[in-house]
Amino acid sequence: MTEKITDKLANKLKEENNLNKFITENQQDFKEANLKVFLEDLLESKDMNKTDVIKNSGLDKSYAYKIFSGEKKNPARAKVLALALSMQLNEDETNHLLWHSCHNALYPRNKWDSIIIYALKKHLNVIDTNLLLAQYGEKELLK
Repeated sequence: MTEKITDKLANKLKEENNLNKFITENQQDFKEANLKVFLEDLLESKDMNKTDVIKNSGLDKSYAYKIFSGEKKNPARAKVLALALSMQLNEDETNHLLWHSCHNALYPRNKWDSIIIYALKKHLNVIDTNLLLAQYGEKELLK
């Protein structure tokens, strides 16, 4: 549903010559990135426990709680990906999580990102993902 709205907005924007009119008419369809709310929604929809997610992520506990509380607005991309792996998100969910944390989506033409995509697909944990990254000479998620 969200992708249909996004595609529809993109088409309207391409055809619109008046930016002010476009913004005014489509105000209700704009989204603000809100990492805290998105993480809460993910935890609820996946019936997951925040404490377990943080423990399995390998992140420093106080840093991770700051991410979940919204105190840490723009955590490092690798730390967000550690949370995604810990939550066993798929690629689409992970890209949404990255967007909400103001980071670029995973890009398959980037070797490091490709390894992360593979790890997500195979539901690897952070430790196994780090081993895989090291195997291919790439920087580990958390080091």
